[in-house]
This record gives sequence, C-alpha cells and structure tokens, in this order.
Amino acid sequence: MQLLCQIDTNDFPGWKRDFDSEASERMEAGLTLLQMWRDADSRSRVVLLLEVNDRARAQLWLRKEQGFGGPMTATFLDFA
Repeated sequence: MQLLCQIDTNDFPGWKRDFDSEASERMEAGLTLLQMWRDADSRSRVVLLLEVNDRARAQLWLRKEQGFGGPMTATFLDFA
C-alpha cells in the first residue's frame, strides 16, 4: 500500500529541513519515502509518495502531521 500526500507550504526550505529531521519518526510509523516532487507550476506544493507497512500507524502519523508546514491532503492507494 502507498500513501500519496500533497502539502502546500510557504517555506519549502524550512519544511524540507524539518521533514528530513523526522525520518526516524516516519520509519517508526511504518512509512518509507519513495518519491518527493515539487509542482513545476506552484513551487510551494510538495507531493510525497510513501510506502505504507502499517496503515494504523501511518494514520496516527498523519493525524500528528496535519497542519505541519501547511495544508495537507493524504490518500491511501492500493495497486489496481
């Protein structure tokens, strides 16, 4: 299962620094970062693709992260 997150942040360098510093927390939540993109037309928008090993722990992580760095949407995805 994957998790697709979109974050709108006004301070990408600050957000990225904080995001990188929390790598161990993501690992404890059963999440592995697969890809990170910045929107080519809106440089304040970041899109993350994460591998989910434990959905319940990932959902707890999401609740904690809501509002971190800006508005965020998140969608759990399964292979079709």
